[in-house]
Amino acid sequence: MLPSDLIRSLVRLLGPASVLTDPPDLDRYSADALSPARVFSGAAVLERMADAVVVPRSVDQVAPVVKLASQHRVPIVPYGGGTGVMGAAAPIKGGIVVDMKGLDRIVDINPTDLTATVEAGVVLEDLARALKDHGLMLGHDPWSVPIATVAGAISTNGVGYLGASHGPMGDQVLGLEAVLPSGETLATRTVPKYSAGPNLNHLFIGSEGVFGIITRATLRVWREPEKRAFATMAFADFDRGFEAVAELFALGLKPSLVDLSEEDGSGVRLFMMYEGYSEGVNAAEARSLGVCRAFGGKDIGPSETVAYWRTRHRAGESYKRDMLGQPRRVRWGRHGRSFDYLHVALPTSKVLPFRHECDGILAAGGARAVEYAIWTRPELFSLLLVPDGDPPEADLRALGETVDRILVLAQDMGGAMEYCHGVGIKLAHLLSREMGQGFDVARAIKAALDPYNIMNPGKLY
Repeated sequence: MLPSDLIRSLVRLLGPASVLTDPPDLDRYSADALSPARVFSGAAVLERMADAVVVPRSVDQVAPVVKLASQHRVPIVPYGGGTGVMGAAAPIKGGIVVDMKGLDRIVDINPTDLTATVEAGVVLEDLARALKDHGLMLGHDPWSVPIATVAGAISTNGVGYLGASHGPMGDQVLGLEAVLPSGETLATRTVPKYSAGPNLNHLFIGSEGVFGIITRATLRVWREPEKRAFATMAFADFDRGFEAVAELFALGLKPSLVDLSEEDGSGVRLFMMYEGYSEGVNAAEARSLGVCRAFGGKDIGPSETVAYWRTRHRAGESYKRDMLGQPRRVRWGRHGRSFDYLHVALPTSKVLPFRHECDGILAAGGARAVEYAIWTRPELFSLLLVPDGDPPEADLRALGETVDRILVLAQDMGGAMEYCHGVGIKLAHLLSREMGQGFDVARAIKAALDPYNIMNPGKLY
């Protein structure tokens, strides 16, 4: 429970309508899209609720809120759209949740510089719509476009459907403004590259709010393509499909959409989309199809990929319609059975050996993969797994142990345990193993910037 004088100070600063303390409000802000079933034996940490929620409308309101929290040594947790699947926005130490969606202005769109400057709480879908009016597009296009915010995507360094050509969200950041744990505001220069010391944008990209709260960002954007072309290739097995994708990238061919998927009963499909200027699209499509055929791929026409592309945001639209604003128990109970999905980064040469070793780990752990996939780039490997059978909740521990063995295998093969969703609380127990000495370096930076550990405590370092 927060001190009453702190609550009064927040109300004076923001107004009573922007300070929420009623239990239903605290409940719905006390989780993101991570359910206890996917935390396995650590699920109890999600029971903690926020002590208050504030909704600032400008950086001039964010900074004093953070300063107050620092003075009172109270935890503070930034909150965007609530679509994170790793628990980064869960207030596991209580404190104040800062809903950033009140900072929702699109400050500037510059078609000449190909940039967009926006506040932290701008929803990706709204930004994409505004860019379209200028003949421009955003390079970050995840499933959560209808809900996710710009700062949330930066804070997890998210990857979207266009990641093959445009990279993760962090690659699209040119400049940032952020409120530090002291309440001071830091702004970096909006330039594509500089060598005057380290790029401090990277302090906030993928760091899940532990170093400060992003309040504004300038992003690189692109012209809408002259042409889009879709293709679907069928392969006899996953290995041949993977070899084709690896060859495409080795040649410098990077379709905007790349998804090689093997699902139960559906065979192996490679979904590709090419976009850009017409001559480039035509050439890339022709060469890519030729490469795929050389590896045994069969061109089955564009229809499956067109359908894939048109429905790519359906899960986000469903979540927005059915789950946003619902109590945690409702959101947590939307899945009918235990499952988990993993996204690891590996050297390209290790992907197929990793996949085959996973089969053995899953068999020994009483689980099975219902989908294997290469998503956006050949080194980014994902799998969707379920218990083999329908075990009781008590067997979640066994599933969690199997998941950890797979993630540790990725680390031991020179890879990383996650590439598109961040670490949150779900994977925090394996982070020091992965980072080695880098973990202590990051903790030292955290201690220097946040000596009272108020900024999203319990996450990352």
